[in-house]
Amino acid sequence: MGTMRFADRIRNLFGIKSAASEELFEDLADLLVEGDFGAAEAFKTVDALQDICRKNKITDRDKIREALADLLKGMLIKKDPPVFGSNELGVILLLGVNGVGKTTSAAKLANLYRSSAGRRPLLAAADTFRAAAIDQLKIHGERLGVRVVAHKHGGDPAAVVYDALEAAVSGAGDLIIADTAGRMHTKSALVEELKKIDRIVESKSGNSRYLKWLVLDATTGRNALAQAEIFHEAVSLDGVILTKYDSSARGGIAFSLSADLRLPVLFVCDGEQYENIAPFDPHRYVREFLGAEQ
Repeated sequence: MGTMRFADRIRNLFGIKSAASEELFEDLADLLVEGDFGAAEAFKTVDALQDICRKNKITDRDKIREALADLLKGMLIKKDPPVFGSNELGVILLLGVNGVGKTTSAAKLANLYRSSAGRRPLLAAADTFRAAAIDQLKIHGERLGVRVVAHKHGGDPAAVVYDALEAAVSGAGDLIIADTAGRMHTKSALVEELKKIDRIVESKSGNSRYLKWLVLDATTGRNALAQAEIFHEAVSLDGVILTKYDSSARGGIAFSLSADLRLPVLFVCDGEQYENIAPFDPHRYVREFLGAEQ
């Protein structure tokens, strides 16, 4: 990929080729693969684009890019982040491998739902396998003024979630955001752990909305899709949070999540501050992916 941003390479492709040609479409397919589209999806998308251009007699490069943008927007599943009812307990389980930004995402969500929706969040430190994760969540809680439910390092993650539910039911909060362990996602022990948490939430939470969101690092490309496949199969995910995203990221992962797994991206995080989280905007995402001016 060299040092040139992916979006710049897309922009250059449409700038250099003056009209529709086989070479333009071939180069576009190659670029989409490099941009973390799957190969099959990239070629299918370019074939569909060529059909649209033929049927509508589109040869102008700007019009071709507009047609591609429409095609890509149509691929993305648009799902607004949930709005919890006033008497409804929200339970959000954050999943993902180590290093993707789960703990920070938990804090960002707590800050977002408190400031924009008036929720009273509780953070649950259910990643009991890393002492650093518990400590980090406690620090976030102190900074935000949000209660953190935590046990000792090495404790039972399901017991932490149980205590958070008890606290919420007794009036301490109305939105539980649980950080979970991110050891190798292929380990059956982790899957069993998550299923145990599932059972506790479903039996304990009464009038609640229980959601399982996967946190993925946007810079890891196709590896992120492999992670999503395994977690989705294990615990049936409701959506994805993309972290470490900026407009220089290759970005094809969001299209693969929609096309291959029917999983919506709900939030995008683009920095370390608590405010650096926003609902996923397909229109903006596609424009940045294609290097179009805002």
